[in-house]
Amino acid sequence: MSHQHTRKTTLRATAALAVVTAFVAGCSKGSDSATATTVGSSKAGCPTVLAEAKKAVHAAEAVDAAWGGPTSGPTAVGGKTIVYVAQSMTNPGVAGAAQGVQEAAKAIGWKVRVIDGQGTPAGIQAALSQAVAVKPDGIVLSGFDPKSTAQQVAQANAAGIPLIGWHAVATPGPSKDPKMFSNITTRVEDVAKISADWVISQSNGRAGVVVFTDASIPFAKGKSDLIQTELATCSDVKVLKTSNIPIADASSRTPQEVSALLSRFGSAWTNSVAINDLYFADAAPALRAAGKQGGGAPFSIGAGDGDPSAFQRVNSKQFQAATVPEPLSEQGWQIIDEFNRSFAGKPASGYIAPVHITTADNTGGGTSWDPKGYREEYRKLWGK
Repeated sequence: MSHQHTRKTTLRATAALAVVTAFVAGCSKGSDSATATTVGSSKAGCPTVLAEAKKAVHAAEAVDAAWGGPTSGPTAVGGKTIVYVAQSMTNPGVAGAAQGVQEAAKAIGWKVRVIDGQGTPAGIQAALSQAVAVKPDGIVLSGFDPKSTAQQVAQANAAGIPLIGWHAVATPGPSKDPKMFSNITTRVEDVAKISADWVISQSNGRAGVVVFTDASIPFAKGKSDLIQTELATCSDVKVLKTSNIPIADASSRTPQEVSALLSRFGSAWTNSVAINDLYFADAAPALRAAGKQGGGAPFSIGAGDGDPSAFQRVNSKQFQAATVPEPLSEQGWQIIDEFNRSFAGKPASGYIAPVHITTADNTGGGTSWDPKGYREEYRKLWGK
């Protein structure tokens, strides 16, 4: 049993790690000056900041927003084959985007092959080597840092095979180093800001917040610094503590940390933000043991990805009130559209999906964020 538990924990930590390790380079730039003690200059309760936060949150919670993606582009180029190199298919984000790519490829009339890197550096390198060797028309780098596969990326570039990343580097859009036609992800700045705005809004501008992060990963630390910078715009929102727990150690360390936080802060701890939803899975048993209610304080939001287990906690009001999910299937369709632009000799679309907040009130009981309308819009573009 202990071996199975360890393996399950390791797999989970590996999967969670993949959503942040892809962004290791250059992500905490300019954020180190942000501190939890910065005090906003607004009046008590920060009415102006609060009004702006409520407006932003309301917009982000919409489930029927009009299509904001590309409305022009090349019609379908025929007969292409794409290889999707996955960091690990046990990573819900990577697997969800893969599903979108497969669905979109079927719609446009292409073939897709998925090669699973199985979560290890050696496995990912071998998977990408295999992908380059089969000479496909395009390769997706999903959930891993291309710098960790620099040799294989160089081989693909030399062979003229276009590369498109999913969460491969920190910023969305075309990339020169590493050379990729485009990288598909939401903006970390937007995710961080809307997560903090949700706390400000939910608490009516008066909150005691714990921020869970992994400071060993520059991207994760950069995200939590951005969250704290936004929280600090409201004078009555205080960061009680930044809990630095490595993602790989979350299952063993989070319960103990939560118990210590409850002892230290008691009812002053009203809200939590985490750079990854998994911290809340690990916090739940300790909160439950302390007699806390699943639908009560501390009200928590996960700043990024929104895996199915996070949706389940949100839907059942079990110690997580909200998450900021990626539209995984839509991003898979966008990957196919970007490849089509590449094959047609056109530039990348430049589209970046807007941030969305999932709560029990707007999921419709679902376990992923699947916006409306994008399938029809892409089919229209492709003439399919």
